[in-house]
Amino acid sequence: MDLYKELLINILKEDEIEVRFKRFSFNIEKFTQNECYILLDKIRAVIQDDSLTDFDCVEKIVCLFENSGISAGNRHDFG
Repeated sequence: MDLYKELLINILKEDEIEVRFKRFSFNIEKFTQNECYILLDKIRAVIQDDSLTDFDCVEKIVCLFENSGISAGNRHDFG
């Protein structure tokens, strides 16, 4: 459920969300599930990219999470 909350918080930060609320009925669960599906599809594409090293694969996946507003934890802090 934390993943849902993090995604939703990031989505709600976007200005265009106001338009969505005003013009459409909004089902948070379906919207969040859709965002999760999109993220999962991007992760799958990264995993299937044979040109990446294992490290680069993990790096790209962590960046996908961060770009979606989801914390990657301390594993990504190499400094």
